[in-house]
Amino acid sequence: MIEYTQDGPAAVLDLDDGKANALSHAFIGALNEGLDRAQADAKAVVLVGRPGRFSAGFDLKEFQKGPEATRALLIAGAKVLSRIFAFPMPVVAACTGHAIAAGAMLLMTADTRVAARGEFKIGLNEAAIGMVIPPFGMILSQQRLSAAHLQAAVIQARMYGPEGAREAGFVDEVVEPDTVRGRAMEIAGGLAELSTQAYAGNKLKLREDAIARLEASIPGLASLSMDGA
Repeated sequence: MIEYTQDGPAAVLDLDDGKANALSHAFIGALNEGLDRAQADAKAVVLVGRPGRFSAGFDLKEFQKGPEATRALLIAGAKVLSRIFAFPMPVVAACTGHAIAAGAMLLMTADTRVAARGEFKIGLNEAAIGMVIPPFGMILSQQRLSAAHLQAAVIQARMYGPEGAREAGFVDEVVEPDTVRGRAMEIAGGLAELSTQAYAGNKLKLREDAIARLEASIPGLASLSMDGA
């Protein structure tokens, strides 16, 4: 469900489970394996979705198993999102289509996000489906989204098209679908030329408080109330 390749200095992780790229335990495990390889062998990471879909968020079938299963998947998801947000090299996302709920959070962890133009939905739909955004989603939203869009995006579950998502802060650029991968690779190649040590140091200093809050929020997920979920 995740194919790892190396393109020059960039590790490319193609996310493709053949469906919606839902964040299941298996998907998260494969993502962590790809990040392990990238950290050893590359100078940048590119996350690429499948045509029409970047990620539909957490695997709801796992949530249907009950509160304990829900908490376990939230913990695994929080850990990998926190890892990407603090990853010590450039991370670029090629958003190839829909990015919903935790899929939008995955976008927010990347340093630069390139989205495909089209009839795609990007956003946090939790309120629309009776769920409360978990703490890690709130922290990422506060860090990456425009203050002018926080209420609409977080509280009111507004879903955005790619251009609106750029204004809101979910993505940074919008390009034609057939160029989204190439543009993400171009950006990653340029960032890979920077000092890896300096890039990591500046990223970690800039995000220091948010990273600490993300990591501190994870243990509390084990006892998170499922009211409203």
